[in-house]
Amino acid sequence: MKQIFKPGDQKTYERVISENDVAAFHGEVVHPVCATFALARDIEWSTRLFVLEMKDEDEEGIGTFLSIDHKGPAFVSETLTINATVESITGHELICSYIARVGDRTVATGKTGQKILKREKIARLLRH
Repeated sequence: MKQIFKPGDQKTYERVISENDVAAFHGEVVHPVCATFALARDIEWSTRLFVLEMKDEDEEGIGTFLSIDHKGPAFVSETLTINATVESITGHELICSYIARVGDRTVATGKTGQKILKREKIARLLRH
């Protein structure tokens, strides 16, 4: 694992909210806004951007936690910007905070945790 980041380092990820991102279950739209599960996917990606640069060829990242504190909606066709910040790197664990916004409007805040482990160790952990 490459030790190339330090607390305070940041990454930014942007994407346009689409119809596929709305809160819908079994074909029924509950709310025409970005769903929690779609937001979670994009938050995880924004903090994975650090992992992609940190991991060695024989390593991979695996999530350990994700918190989402909703602050407001993100509507279809709006651009969601997620700013991720390294909080700490302890051993092989990366903790990041993030803020998700549409323009000046805050959509969500929270934290993610990921560990960078050898691929073979992850394979052992995920065996049934």
